[in-house]
Amino acid sequence: MVNVPKPIQALIEAFERLPGIGPKTAQRLTYYLLHAPKEESKALAEAAVSMKEKTVICTTCFNIGEEDPCLVCSDLSRDPEIVAIVEDPLDVLALEKASFKGLYHVLHGVISPLENIGPDQLHIRELLPRLKSGKIKEIILATNPTMEGEATAMYIQRLIGSLGVKVTRIARGLPVGGDLEYADETTLNRALEGRKEY
Repeated sequence: MVNVPKPIQALIEAFERLPGIGPKTAQRLTYYLLHAPKEESKALAEAAVSMKEKTVICTTCFNIGEEDPCLVCSDLSRDPEIVAIVEDPLDVLALEKASFKGLYHVLHGVISPLENIGPDQLHIRELLPRLKSGKIKEIILATNPTMEGEATAMYIQRLIGSLGVKVTRIARGLPVGGDLEYADETTLNRALEGRKEY
């Protein structure tokens, strides 16, 4: 086995703990930083520390921001009657790129019995006071179309279905630019079920 200096090995192991980073990528990132100017490594370290120290979770929507309430919740130009329920803050970024102008409720995960994640580990119950205020007219269930995402959406629909709020689900089907011949059976079925008049 190759003898790697302890500081290098420690950084490789730190990178490997990040989601989506395997051993090879962790090594490449570490050796890139080893050869990069000291200022670049220092800037990366300072940015990581600053992110942890200067961000908070919004107590209204549970998105991540620099202040509480977050910029989205305090933006008066947004539609306060529509709330999209998403799995994590990255989903907020995706919907923002799609020009969504309502508000959000971030769950920070999905119901996953295999990983011992139940509704109590998510920010589902915190949605109820927002709904009881009477300001919200529509909830968009924007969880991912995975088994866990579907189970979470169904749980939320059952939980809030009797509160008199319109509950919708994001459409599922073929991506723009996709070919029918490469689509799986489930995707095609959902695309057919969600068809609209043209």
